[in-house]
Amino acid sequence: MTVTVDRRATGQLAITLSRPKQRNAITVAMYAALADAVEGAANDPAIRVITIEGEGEDFTAGNDLYDFLKEMPAPGTTDIPVWRFLRALANNRVPIVAAVHGNAVGIGTTMLFHCDLVIAEQGSRFKMPFVDLGLVPEAASSLILPRMAGRRRAARYILLGEPFSAEDAAEFGLVSHIAPTGQLTATFDKIVANLLAKPAEALRQTQALLRREDTSEILDQMELENGHFGERLASDEVKQAIAAFFAAKAQATA
Repeated sequence: MTVTVDRRATGQLAITLSRPKQRNAITVAMYAALADAVEGAANDPAIRVITIEGEGEDFTAGNDLYDFLKEMPAPGTTDIPVWRFLRALANNRVPIVAAVHGNAVGIGTTMLFHCDLVIAEQGSRFKMPFVDLGLVPEAASSLILPRMAGRRRAARYILLGEPFSAEDAAEFGLVSHIAPTGQLTATFDKIVANLLAKPAEALRQTQALLRREDTSEILDQMELENGHFGERLASDEVKQAIAAFFAAKAQATA
């Protein structure tokens, strides 16, 4: 298994993307494990905080396109593991904290919109190259990002696919804390310990109140995005874009 799920006595459910040689690129099996972990925490009163980290040099390179092509969902499919995971994040009622370092690409960025706190190490890099791959955004990022950052900045990051820094992400609210280089783990552990020390039910109820206003709208936007995403998968643009991606990757490693 390339996702490690550690249910700790403290009440922390520690989820780690553990595929460092592939830059933690996420496979279908990994999405299923992530969905199971987040869904399970919702019904487990002993879980006080969920954490997500990435092993190795990057948080995650996003979707594993090799695996994705092998496991391409049939048109009209709505219950594939990646969408289960994203819905679980949107419905989640346990405080969730992410630690980001290196690159956070595609879903590596969009999943963070559904975390309650995001600690990023200086030098972290975020990128959402959906349009470059012939696709559309996911995780309701087409709704959430314009609200957080404004439509013009959202267009830079989603339409143009421009990368942005931890400082940029903190300025518009995606990142809650920036850790100095080499101090991500210490900063992250301190924040998680702070949450674990608080009254558990008060923490859950307050987290739910913070999210209550827009959950249904976010889920509706996810369904809209997923419909367009599914349609795009059958398009020639996606086939050409993914073929170009693999060709560029092969040339870079030759």
